[in-house]
Amino acid sequence: MNLLITANGAVRCVYDETVDLSAIGALSIRRGSHVEPDDGGNWWADLSPVDGPMLGPFATRSTALDAEKHWLTTHWLTPRRR
Repeated sequence: MNLLITANGAVRCVYDETVDLSAIGALSIRRGSHVEPDDGGNWWADLSPVDGPMLGPFATRSTALDAEKHWLTTHWLTPRRR
């Protein structure tokens, strides 16, 4: 699990249960995306909750989830440039 610690001490990560994050303080968990199927059975990863793009279509949910995690790790879980 990658943790990004900001200058003000906030921690940002793509949540999973590898680390008990409550051990480092109070949690504020919010959705980073929505992975949903369309009417044709294709899967999409909507990253608008973090001002990201719509990724897809994908043939399987697992592929959409992989793309979601890759985008979040590459584009959202990085230090902001000044």
